[in-house]
Amino acid sequence: MMLAISGGVGGAKLAAGLAQVLAPEDLTIAVNTGDDFVHLGLAISPDLDTVMYTLAGLNDTQRGWGLANETWSCMDSLRRLGAADWFQLGDRDLGTHLYRSHRLSQGATLTEVTAELCRAVGIRHAVVPMSDAPARTIIDTSEGELSFQDYFVRRHCEPAFRGIRFEGGAALGDRLDSVLRDGALKAIIFGPSNPILSIRPFLALPGFEAALRGRSVPAVAVSPIIGNAAVKGPLAKIMTEMGTPVSALEVARLYVGLIDAFVIDVVDAPQAPAIRDLGLDVIVTPALMVDAATRNALARTVIEYCSADRKAVRT
Repeated sequence: MMLAISGGVGGAKLAAGLAQVLAPEDLTIAVNTGDDFVHLGLAISPDLDTVMYTLAGLNDTQRGWGLANETWSCMDSLRRLGAADWFQLGDRDLGTHLYRSHRLSQGATLTEVTAELCRAVGIRHAVVPMSDAPARTIIDTSEGELSFQDYFVRRHCEPAFRGIRFEGGAALGDRLDSVLRDGALKAIIFGPSNPILSIRPFLALPGFEAALRGRSVPAVAVSPIIGNAAVKGPLAKIMTEMGTPVSALEVARLYVGLIDAFVIDVVDAPQAPAIRDLGLDVIVTPALMVDAATRNALARTVIEYCSADRKAVRT
């Protein structure tokens, strides 16, 4: 069994590739919930939904979020009523949020609700939240602290990034904790998610980082930076505002001690020696996932590394 760690779009693409190659019993996908929030009375889990829609082949590949062939009648009505319209909720997408909110109000856990939603759209692989408890990401900016969605969506990441913290005292989700302790676990794979906004929430959960550092299986991360630019999202902007060069090498530094190998695109091959000097194996391969074929190929490359006869390398 392999464990994939995912944020939103980038992590979802690799998760979909892994799910094409690995049988349901051989893959668990754990998803960041630091972005979760309540909006208009509805429990919204953006990364969980992105992973679910992508695995089910329902995602809007043009926008990069939400459902394909979406309509917006409800948002039009809300706008006429003067309600907040900065967070877009499509008509079909609303069904997901209504169901999640209703089931949570009945006492179901987020893990249980996620499993129900995934089954309903035909997903057989396990998709689990990193925690069943609220784990809110708070962004410190040049304009003060902002909740994640205020920073990311309402303000379009415009205020300068200064730092990040997490509130809520969340614990590891039972399913994630169980997988990390499972003797059948063969590897841990970090998708090309934003290491600051999407991976740090995992590391803030008590026990997660310790489990990584004490693992006996290989761990691999895929770079979200290709050719000194972020494939998607504000990572390059954040790194610049932190005074860090925008490169695959600098992302690799964030993972030292947590992984054994780092995947970089062929255009970043000149950085491979410096990454190896960090004590990491380097996998140089086409890493830009533009369609099912490229994401499946990247998944196979990562699986091949993890399936070799190796143990975790202490870095």
